[in-house]
This record gives sequence, C-alpha cells and structure tokens, in this order.
Amino acid sequence: MAPTTRYSLVSLPLRIFDDEPLSVLASTIGQDNGEILKFSIPSFKIGTLDALVQHADDLTKLNAACEAVVSKVADSLAGILDGDEDKISQQKMVNDKPTDSYICSFQWNKVRYRADKPLGELIENLQKEIQNIDNDVKAKFNQYNTVKTNLSALQRKQTGNLATKSLTPIVPPDVLIQDSEYLETHLIVVPSSARKDFLRSYETIAEMVVPRSAVQIAQDDEFTLFAVTTFKKTSADFLHKCREQKWTPRQYKYVEGGKEEEQRELERMAREEKKVWGEALHMARSGWSESVMVWAHVLTLRVFVETVLRYGLPLEFVCALVKTTPKQAKKVKTALDKAYSYLGGNAFGRDKRGRVTKDDASLASEMAAAGYSAGDGNEYTAYVYYEFEFP
Repeated sequence: MAPTTRYSLVSLPLRIFDDEPLSVLASTIGQDNGEILKFSIPSFKIGTLDALVQHADDLTKLNAACEAVVSKVADSLAGILDGDEDKISQQKMVNDKPTDSYICSFQWNKVRYRADKPLGELIENLQKEIQNIDNDVKAKFNQYNTVKTNLSALQRKQTGNLATKSLTPIVPPDVLIQDSEYLETHLIVVPSSARKDFLRSYETIAEMVVPRSAVQIAQDDEFTLFAVTTFKKTSADFLHKCREQKWTPRQYKYVEGGKEEEQRELERMAREEKKVWGEALHMARSGWSESVMVWAHVLTLRVFVETVLRYGLPLEFVCALVKTTPKQAKKVKTALDKAYSYLGGNAFGRDKRGRVTKDDASLASEMAAAGYSAGDGNEYTAYVYYEFEFP
C-alpha cells in the first residue's frame, strides 16, 4: 500500500526572496522531505478589513465542512466497493484525473467561480455546493443500504435455519388442515437434540392435542420442523406450553403460488439492489470529484484571505504546494519555521542560540482575534500555512 500523501499550502511575501521563490523554498525544505509545486491563486476582490476577518472565520468553518464531506464520500465508496482499495482508488478521480494530479495541477475554475465576484458571494456558492453534494450522496447511499438490507433479509429467508427461513418452499399444503371449524395445524420448530422429548410429550403438554398427529416435515443441522394438530379452542395454550419447552411455533399460512411469488420477489429485489448499487457508485464517484474540487477552491480562498491579512497591501506573494508524507511533513514544517519564523515578529521567542521557542500566547491570541488565524486548531505560524490530505 502506497504511503499517504500529505499536502501543505504555503504563502510567503515576495519581498523576502532574493532569488526565484520556488527554488528557494525547495532548498529550504530539502529535496528528500517533499516536492515544491507552484499553486496559482487569482486576484480576487479584496473588500474591507472587517469583511476579510469575517471571511477568514467563514472559510475556517467551510474548510472543516469540506473535509467532513470528502471523508463521508470516501466512506460511502468503501461501503459500496466492500473496502477493495484498488477499486476505490480507481473511482477517486477529479475531473477525470487522479486526485493527486488534480491538486498538483490545480487551476481556479474561472467559469464556475468568477474571480471578479465578491469574496462573500464565492464563499456562499461554495457552501451551497458542498451541502448539496453531502445531501445527494447521503440520500443515495441510504437508499442503497435500505435495498441491500431488504435483499439480505430475503436471502436469509432462503438460506437460514428452520427457525428463521421461509417455510413457503418447505411445507406441502397437504399436511395442513385448512378451513376446519374445529381443528388447526401448528408448525413447531424443535431443536434436534430435543426431538425425542418432543415426540414423547407433545400430546400431553396441553388439552385436546390430536394424538399421533405430529408429522416431521423437514430437518437441518440444528432443528426439526413438525406439524401438530390441535382443537382451535386450546391452540393458544398449546403454543404457550411449546414456548415454555423452548420449542418455537412458526406462523404460516398456505397461499396458492406463494413459492413462485417469493422467488420472483427475491429476483426483483436482487435486480433492484444491482441497479441502486450502480447509481450509488456513480453518485459517490461524482461526489468525490465535486467535493474535492470545492475543497480545493475553499483552500485557495483561505490562502488568499489569510495572505492579505498577514502581509497587507500591495499584495505581492508566492504560493506553493508542498507534496510530502505525514512523516516528512513534520520536517517540512520545522524547516519552514526555522527559515521564516521571523515574519511573526514578537509572536515567537528565541533561545540564546537563536532557535525558535514557543509562541507568546497572549500576542498570538490578539493576532487570532484580529483575523490572523492559526487555522484548524493548529499552532499559530508566522506565515500562511495549511496542511491537508485525502482519505
């Protein structure tokens, strides 16, 4: 199994670079720790500072919603494909590309999300889209689970033991007394280990049991099915006494053509399950593509808004995508902190050797209140930095 890919989006002001920024970043994090790729961000309408602070908060929540929906879609795919990792990975395509290829070559969809629209409008549209994706995938997956459960129940009736399976194909109509004013036939499932006890005592456990009326109809590894005749007026007492003996009465009424109808229903439900399975797979595949695309656009907006809040105007910055692994991501972060922690000013302290120590909690809190969020519950960083990965 291939190692999980961890991505990081890093935004830094251009003024700090003397050479080509991406080359400097690649040298900073080290070739063995990750791959640096350019991540293009359009020029959006900036608006007011107050609006940007609100957008930063909204995008943090929206980012969490996107991550949750992508995770739920992945779970749906796993359920539909029975956890087959190879088949699941084949379905995780975004715009007909593998997810990694889409992210590494990401381009803002200018047709779907016009960059000249206000940020608030773009955020609202993305919120609606991720909610619709969540609702559609959830509804179809719930439908599939219902059909699958119903099919399983019908199949168990065909393949279970005598205590649970359908009696329609088992009980011949001639063993049942039907349309009698005084007598009726009961079907009793008896553990095979208690078969002798049943035959010895069934006639006497209640009044008015027809002597020698017990007829063995079927037997499996666990149980034996008997038909027993009693007078109707004592039927309730007989069935009660059977239950006390741990013998299980089965409710059954013969219906002409019932066996064939039951088989047709099973075949119909199997066809329905296959049809809904295909629809659910299509919906989950589409849901994956759409939810990842929405998430990528939300991340883009987060970087842009946070960059404006951090570095101010004029807006001159470089954004890079770091492709790494969860294990190497820690080294990437350490290298970036070492190189760019000075951008945080007094938000970071240093020891006597100039190494970064923990942040000043009060100052970090003030900066967070002003819209300079650490993002996703992570520590405050001196530069714009977001980590993410796909399930």
